[in-house]
Amino acid sequence: MSGWQTLFYKEVLRFWKVGFQTVAAPVITAILYMMIFGHVLEDHVKVYESVSYTAFLLPGLVMMSVLQNAFANSSSSLIQSKVMGNLVFLMLTPLSHRAWFFAYVASSVVRGLAVGAGVILATWWFARPPFEAPLWIAAFALMGAALLGALGLIAGLWAEKFDQMAAFQNFIIMPMTFLSGVFYSIHSLPDFWQRVSHLNPFFYMIDGFRYGFFGVSDTSPWLSLSIVGLALAAVSALALRLLKTGYKIRH
Repeated sequence: MSGWQTLFYKEVLRFWKVGFQTVAAPVITAILYMMIFGHVLEDHVKVYESVSYTAFLLPGLVMMSVLQNAFANSSSSLIQSKVMGNLVFLMLTPLSHRAWFFAYVASSVVRGLAVGAGVILATWWFARPPFEAPLWIAAFALMGAALLGALGLIAGLWAEKFDQMAAFQNFIIMPMTFLSGVFYSIHSLPDFWQRVSHLNPFFYMIDGFRYGFFGVSDTSPWLSLSIVGLALAAVSALALRLLKTGYKIRH
């Protein structure tokens, strides 16, 4: 097993050993969202023709869970290692900055997809949306999880305390996911907030992912794919640069 594969295995094992907290808990949270919003708004909100609100809600909840947990995986691993002081043992290895990046991001993708699959299975009896374009679903799920895994890597490198990481997640990640069209179509918003939504890269991940289920979306899936791809490239380049220079891990 190569170096990055060993680190990848270690990171997957780290979150899997506490699977009830890292996988089951987010699935339960998504079920509660589905029960509350689906029950309250089912008869009052109609987004797409022939698509119930509960069915519309399901892909958004799945993608939201994928993104949040992919971010949490890499960010929590790095900040825990820094605070507890065991990051030094990893730094003693001959692993390159690319090996670090691929191991942390790949393990984040695994956790994000595991939670997403769990949400789909657990909420399947609420609604069964059609899988109109499975390749679009896979593309946005993989790219979205990788993007948030890389962003979590940056946050983990930047943060020096747990409360700094909590602030990053509570004031940046959470608002951007909740304001990305998970629970609504942006066409229901006033013009100003529609324009603001188009500045949120999370919107394109949610909208493109939802297109894979229904074949319809608020914006072109090709535009969404392009923006998500550019965001992934930019965030990955920054994460690789910070790892290469040892930002806040080499003193």
